[in-house]
Amino acid sequence: MKVVVGYSGGLDTSVIVPWLKENYHAEVICMTGDVGQRDGLQGLEEKALAGGATEFYGEDLREEFVEDFVWPTLKIGAVYGRKYLLGTAMARPILAKRQVEIAKLVGANALAHGCTGKGNDQVRFELTYAALAPDLRVVAPWREWDLNSREDAVQYARDRNIRLEGIDEAKLYSRDENLWHVSHEGGPLEDPGYEPEESMFLWTLTPELAPDKPESVEISFEAGTPVAVNGKAMGAVQLLQECNEIAARNGVGRADLVENRLVGMKSRGVYETPGGTLLYTAIKDLESITIDRQAEGLKDQMAYRWANMLYEGRWWTPEREALEAMTDVLSRNVTGSVKLKLFKGSCVVTSRTSPVSLYCEDLASFGESTTYDQSDASGFIRLFGLPIRAAAGLGAGGTEVNKEISQLISEFGDTGGL
Repeated sequence: MKVVVGYSGGLDTSVIVPWLKENYHAEVICMTGDVGQRDGLQGLEEKALAGGATEFYGEDLREEFVEDFVWPTLKIGAVYGRKYLLGTAMARPILAKRQVEIAKLVGANALAHGCTGKGNDQVRFELTYAALAPDLRVVAPWREWDLNSREDAVQYARDRNIRLEGIDEAKLYSRDENLWHVSHEGGPLEDPGYEPEESMFLWTLTPELAPDKPESVEISFEAGTPVAVNGKAMGAVQLLQECNEIAARNGVGRADLVENRLVGMKSRGVYETPGGTLLYTAIKDLESITIDRQAEGLKDQMAYRWANMLYEGRWWTPEREALEAMTDVLSRNVTGSVKLKLFKGSCVVTSRTSPVSLYCEDLASFGESTTYDQSDASGFIRLFGLPIRAAAGLGAGGTEVNKEISQLISEFGDTGGL
């Protein structure tokens, strides 16, 4: 067997390499995708080869990750569980896709991952495999081996003289990091009543220690895609990094939630998504002046579907393609700039402008208007309330109400006019 492993260099995947060699007599090739995690690909090739892999592929996927996965999810406005901005879920389909591509390149006949049997990621990886390489065998060691804990994995590695440099054997938290976010799970967080210690957070400054003066930032969009910060045009990766830095130093972007995992259990996670919080706040506000009420409602419905589709690993499906095409249409006028004020963990919109704004000051004004006749509202309300008045006519006073309805009908000639 020749198997390509999705390799992170952490404890689990460091152990998987020799385990595959022992239990499957496999030739193991490791693949790591850089989606913006700390230290990127540094030192991973040496570690993988030392652990028994025959080849290592390190792939810089940052630009593709932001442009093809993060931006579409931002554009549609998808949020899972009311708080989660889907950082881990967005990274899995691109990593699994590249793993499949490497497998085809080297002629492998199997794929392997280090996801546990309790989590969402096993589904996300394997649904990508199913969509892009249904002929390849899938090996999921955590669902097969007799290692039941992190301690077992550490002992397995020591028994085989596997290098664990750079791995914190006593770490409290399971973390995932990319350009969009860093997540914290496990350890003391498994108690939903536990308040996280400040030392747990890696990106964001505690709001209490954030600057005593507010900071303003302006974010510009074209057709729903972020293109500039404070008037400076930037590429996707640079723009997201800039937003992360601005928000993090102001204590913005933390979320603590108990979410419903795909496999059925509830799980607590604490997420740091500083730049994403700015971008979501800005784009939703820009939409308020650039898309109409019905389009906004449709977009909100599609955002819910996208969040579930992405969370459940169904990225490589016609459903996602259709949702993305619809979003592109609904967002084609989401162009303009939004100013935000950041202060000790808060993020507040202070202004929004757009060259294609639907907002008309003359129509909205409480003062004298040249384009709106307030007396027109009387007829609108009479017609808009017609079903309610008809239903009320079935009760007391129905005769008078029905006379009024008949009068309305006669004024319009027939019911088709209503």
